[in-house]
Amino acid sequence: MCGWNSGQSAVSQYLGGKLALNLEALIKLSEVLDFEPEDVSPTLGRGITRKTNSTAPGKTESRESFIQRDEGDENYAFIPQYTAMAAAGAGHDNPHVEIRSTLAFKKEWLASKGLQPRNLRVIYADGESMWPAINDQDVLLVDSSQVEPVENGVFVIESSTDGTVVKRLIRAPVQEWILRSDNADKAKYPDRFYLRSESNEHQIVGRVIWRGGDL
Repeated sequence: MCGWNSGQSAVSQYLGGKLALNLEALIKLSEVLDFEPEDVSPTLGRGITRKTNSTAPGKTESRESFIQRDEGDENYAFIPQYTAMAAAGAGHDNPHVEIRSTLAFKKEWLASKGLQPRNLRVIYADGESMWPAINDQDVLLVDSSQVEPVENGVFVIESSTDGTVVKRLIRAPVQEWILRSDNADKAKYPDRFYLRSESNEHQIVGRVIWRGGDL
């Protein structure tokens, strides 16, 4: 397909979200389908730079001539971006989860945090219970290797009654933890207790390391 060795099947899998989108694929898809990389993935698009347009007026410069990599892929870790939602609210059910693309994070930054890319996942917040720390539709970077409760840490938790939630853990007496929403409206978002013995009721999926969203 237009000289791309990946073929039409791979293209349709990228477009359908069955294959994780990386910088190389994004550039080639933009060449084939004639769109701006930043419109599809602003995060990956930041890894692309444009040459100064010296084309004479009235002429269209080919995409191949102005799209190039600013830094090599080896400087970035491409973290899978899942369709799963973690409710910053009453709870979110995720019966079917797929990888729809990737988000690029600098390996140097991940290393400074002691993070291993293989343990990381990207999901989205849904709701306002964790406001102002986490807003509705914020991107959440989750470390699935961190499943032990930490005082004041924010975790994604799978609940048999509430589905997938994101809450702050506060230590309580007698081996208990409080699942706390940051939102001050406790009538709507009350504290809940989490007993380590209730492993069937609540299971920590991972710790939220970073969030990104609108200001």
